[in-house]
Amino acid sequence: MARLDGKVVLITGTGVGMGRAAALRFAAQGATVAGCDLNPETSAETVRLVRETGGTMTATAPVDLSSYDATERWINEAADTYGGIDVLYNNASLPVVGPWDDLTVDDWHAGIRDELDLVFYACKLVWPHLVARGGGSIINVASIAAIRGAAFFQQAAHGAAKGGVLSFTYHLAAAGGPHRIRANAILPGLIRTPSTEFLFSSPDSPGSMLAAANPLGRVGEADDVAKLAAFLASDDAAYINAAAIPVDGGQSVIE
Repeated sequence: MARLDGKVVLITGTGVGMGRAAALRFAAQGATVAGCDLNPETSAETVRLVRETGGTMTATAPVDLSSYDATERWINEAADTYGGIDVLYNNASLPVVGPWDDLTVDDWHAGIRDELDLVFYACKLVWPHLVARGGGSIINVASIAAIRGAAFFQQAAHGAAKGGVLSFTYHLAAAGGPHRIRANAILPGLIRTPSTEFLFSSPDSPGSMLAAANPLGRVGEADDVAKLAAFLASDDAAYINAAAIPVDGGQSVIE
């Protein structure tokens, strides 16, 4: 049997990058994946890629996860379609970054809405389904920015929102124990995806310089995060709860 056989997994933001890598990785390990994204075209492409490799996946798009009602419709539809939910992987976010001096009140609220509120909504709405299932796993993508200051650009709103995701995860882990619901957080460092590709435009660009300075001599790839998420979703991680695991090659301990 594959590690995730029989598990119904919800993954947010499956259109590109880490979300697409997660959909491919989870499906390859036997999960039935229900994804969502803002972009219908990239969402459909991920479903096609998963099915071409023999995996099982459906996806709904567009889904605006900053809307409680839209998130509720997606989650309840997935639960009705598959008869329950075992795992929620909160991958999606829209970070706000830039100089602190330039951060507006609207920027701040947008960052909290699109990185923290949407995690709260999904967790709140999936909770009764996990309880009814007799347990399950919630995996929240936080960030190294939740525990460290700026690297090559300022990101106060992003760091605060992801710090909230991290703290929220700890409280979910405590509340979920009696229901056999585990909650863990992944803290990626710089991960090379289509949205960060501009950081690697030349040898002296920020991404390239971070890669050269990393203890492992590279930055992360989307599948580096997906592999950890699939493990945390599995029964092999049955006694792992309230963990906050960096995926940054060791970068955060040497800066």
